[in-house]
Amino acid sequence: MTLIRPFAGLRPLTKYAGDVLAPPYDVLNTEEARQRAHHRPYSFLHISKPEIDLPTEIDPYSTLVYTTGAQNLQRLLETSILQQDPQPYYYLYQLTMGPHQQTGLVAVASVADYDQQRIRKHELTRPDKEDDRVRQIDALNAQTGPVFLTYRQDSVLETQFQELTQSPPEFTITADDGVIHTLWVIKDPSVIQNLTQHFDQLDCLYIADGHHRSAAASRVAAQRQANNPQHTGEEPYNYFLSVLFPHNQMQILDYNRVVKDLNGLNPSELMGKIAQHFDIHPAFQPVKPQKTGQFGLYLQGKWYQLDLHPEHIPNDPVGQLDVSLLTDYLLTPILGIQNLRTDKRIDFVGGIRGLQELEKRVDSGEMALACSLYPTTIDALIKVADAHQIMPPKSTWFEPKLADGLVSHLL
Repeated sequence: MTLIRPFAGLRPLTKYAGDVLAPPYDVLNTEEARQRAHHRPYSFLHISKPEIDLPTEIDPYSTLVYTTGAQNLQRLLETSILQQDPQPYYYLYQLTMGPHQQTGLVAVASVADYDQQRIRKHELTRPDKEDDRVRQIDALNAQTGPVFLTYRQDSVLETQFQELTQSPPEFTITADDGVIHTLWVIKDPSVIQNLTQHFDQLDCLYIADGHHRSAAASRVAAQRQANNPQHTGEEPYNYFLSVLFPHNQMQILDYNRVVKDLNGLNPSELMGKIAQHFDIHPAFQPVKPQKTGQFGLYLQGKWYQLDLHPEHIPNDPVGQLDVSLLTDYLLTPILGIQNLRTDKRIDFVGGIRGLQELEKRVDSGEMALACSLYPTTIDALIKVADAHQIMPPKSTWFEPKLADGLVSHLL
């Protein structure tokens, strides 16, 4: 088995691609998805979030939700909105967001290599979310949400991709958020073979986003292998849908924090405790941290720049992350936030929403304070994954997001 391989993708006819393209299933809540798919019968949201076609009180984990998604997929197949390619191909997928551009390979990646940590992770998963993706894959008999993988930049692959993008694409779509999605189909057998062999020479791949999808694919593969006396290892379920990007093209935005109360402290007491480990500088505009150990604090309509004393930054790959430093020196000891996964007093705001969103959440009275962070770097992510360690929750916010529906993997 190779690290990746081509596959016969299920994708929309070119003329319907813009109608089918949808944001990832976990970016929109149900009501947002319902509005986005209104009067758009071909939107992939009818497959990825099928509760939008059911009564509002429906349990999103109801069996009816999964069967509705399967029925919606079948409808698009029967009407030829979606068609499966006649043989295995690779696909080149380019995302353009303003001045930022990244080009990755759509492929299926080996579950065995995931299980053996050649495809490395950096996050814990939640059982309920894993269960949801397992049931979705089983109901559709397909993987529809690609796992976002990265690899260390490779000059040979970079040259190959540049050459491939000189040919006319299958389609180019500008999504509602302004991100441009471009897809090429790679059919040349010699190019396919060279890509497979070259990727197989890489030491490892890294999961950037999609830990629940990859974990679910592993569980589905294990179950299907157990139920298949004729198992060979070549079956489609032994691989999971992925898009692979070089690490130097990845864009990680800040992932900021907002907290509901001051843990019984008044603002003066709070600042006094913060001053024990941070230098505090009043700021006259929103603080966008420029380096590790620097944070912004928004409190009572005012911004402050916080600089953690350098001696508190450890060498440990996880401990030196800004999300860890803020937790270890402010959120837990001062504000009493003990568990980022379960504490209802804290919430997280992706950097795509801007620092104005932090001000809005505090000024409305919903939250008492906000903290802006320096983004986790891709090198830091790789360092954690190579050490087989786990990042704190909500450490990375990747932009732009991969679309759902452009290429799916039938099992």
